[in-house]
Amino acid sequence: MEPTRAGRRAAAPTRSLARRWTLAVVFSVLGLAIVGAIALFAIKGFATDASANASPSTTPTPTHTPLPPSAPLTEAERLLARTADPALCAVTLTGDGLADGPLLQRQGDLFGELPIPARDGLVFAGWYSTPEDAASFATAQRINRADTIACVDRQLTLHGSWMTPEANVAEHARIPILMYHQFTEKPEGESGWLRGNYAYIGDFDAHMQHIATTGFYQPSWLELSAFIDGRLFLPNHSVIVTDDDADQTWFDLAAPIVEKYKVLSTSFMITAYRQDPAPSQYVLRRSHTHDMHQAGANGKGRMVNWSAAEIAADLRTSASVLGTKEVVAYPFGHFNDTAKQGVAEAGYEMARTIDGGLVSIGTDKLALPVVRINYGMGLDALVKLIG
Repeated sequence: MEPTRAGRRAAAPTRSLARRWTLAVVFSVLGLAIVGAIALFAIKGFATDASANASPSTTPTPTHTPLPPSAPLTEAERLLARTADPALCAVTLTGDGLADGPLLQRQGDLFGELPIPARDGLVFAGWYSTPEDAASFATAQRINRADTIACVDRQLTLHGSWMTPEANVAEHARIPILMYHQFTEKPEGESGWLRGNYAYIGDFDAHMQHIATTGFYQPSWLELSAFIDGRLFLPNHSVIVTDDDADQTWFDLAAPIVEKYKVLSTSFMITAYRQDPAPSQYVLRRSHTHDMHQAGANGKGRMVNWSAAEIAADLRTSASVLGTKEVVAYPFGHFNDTAKQGVAEAGYEMARTIDGGLVSIGTDKLALPVVRINYGMGLDALVKLIG
């Protein structure tokens, strides 16, 4: 049924009210939107201003702490820097009034000749491992040619020592030069007229063990020369071991024993007959002349039958083979003034005889005495002779 006019009039206010509510909601939403937009714009503007007014950010500049300056290299370090061989080490020599630079030495080798400094009014007393040993002249701790070079980080420091000439003389040092010839493995010895020359190898072993284990100092020939001059102190407990002729029994029997006990020795070699290399680093080869170990017409050695010029020529030949002069052993022990002149002309500083005795300050360098070792001389006999 169609609504009446009265019904239409009654519904009109209701629709009008609904429209008003709708418009109110729309306007409220629009108002809120406008307020929100204004607020957002304001916030953005504030942020922009704050950003514009803020100090620009900076990246910290890294700082470098300077390293401390490197310490300058020592003389030993500079010496090592010049060699690429890792087996070489620098041996620094120090002590009162000593200014020698470091030496290059090969680790594991025996020490070479160390300097013998000179100082007015004093006598050099050797090189030692510590200042305390140097101050006390400790014989067992003194460095000698039989010692092996042992370095730490390729370096080693040795300490020199001095004493007064009066203290040196007061030592009353008497240095034995032991003289051996041939050797035998027979306890009963060899037969024949040379029987006495053949030392029993068991006795030789006992001799070398005694020297090695009781603190003997083992000087080189250059040290012996300086001792004779009064320039170098040698303790009374010193010894030099020598062999004459470089017989095959020396090579086969004796040399392994000096190697075993690390005893420095000298083999006097007749270079016309043999020129073998040293059988051990503990064996020094020295001259027993080149070709004068023969008797002349009068039954005595050529050394006392030839002229000084002939002797000098022979010794120069021997030196060219051995690469050194230093000392010669007279063949058969024969010598005279002419022989001594020839030795000096050849440039040798010392000559060893077969005459019995001990070396002391002032001994004639061209007539060095010996302690002869014969067959049958056991350890007790040696101890009585050298301590």
